[in-house]
Amino acid sequence: MSLGSVCATAGFTGLLSFVFLTVAIATDYWYIIEVSDSSSNYGEGWEDLNSHSGLWRLCEGKNACIALIDPFGEDIKNVPESQQHLLFMQKVFVIVLPLSLVLLVLGGIGGLISSLANALYLLLFTGSYFLVGGILTLVGISVYVAYSKAAFAIAKRIYGDKLFDNVHISFSWSMVLACLSCILEVMSGLLFLLAAKLTAVEQAEQSAVI
Repeated sequence: MSLGSVCATAGFTGLLSFVFLTVAIATDYWYIIEVSDSSSNYGEGWEDLNSHSGLWRLCEGKNACIALIDPFGEDIKNVPESQQHLLFMQKVFVIVLPLSLVLLVLGGIGGLISSLANALYLLLFTGSYFLVGGILTLVGISVYVAYSKAAFAIAKRIYGDKLFDNVHISFSWSMVLACLSCILEVMSGLLFLLAAKLTAVEQAEQSAVI
């Protein structure tokens, strides 16, 4: 595999990672709650209990989407102390995931410069940078998963397990896109490191000839 094709593939996977993460952050299908039937637990209009949510808002039934509580706003004063850990986790993922997006943009610029310059240390830095960005994205996703599970556990504790007998929760395609973005970001980092190795070999061969 030539150095040029490795750099081009690394750039393409980095671009795909950026697109997938952008779509994931902007959409509201990270977490889905579905009510399976019209059990007496819910009564008439049980379909409206179905909901899906993203990082920023919750959409319930046929109603318009509403914004989630702002973890940095004044409303957090009304949140019970027992639920403060939820706000902390929310703060983490609403900071980390958009930050990962910004880092992807900067990494893309760095990758373009290092590929054009064919600079060994720049390629090494870019590869390591993408790997760190992938870890950061993974942290954001993991915190969101923990947040969702903790929020559901609190709801069951407050309202009782019986109310949730016919409720099914799952993560949906927005989450899948975020996970794919993380994988592609790591792949891009590894490809840039491979490009750095090929550059080192090429430079060593040129030195041997001289």
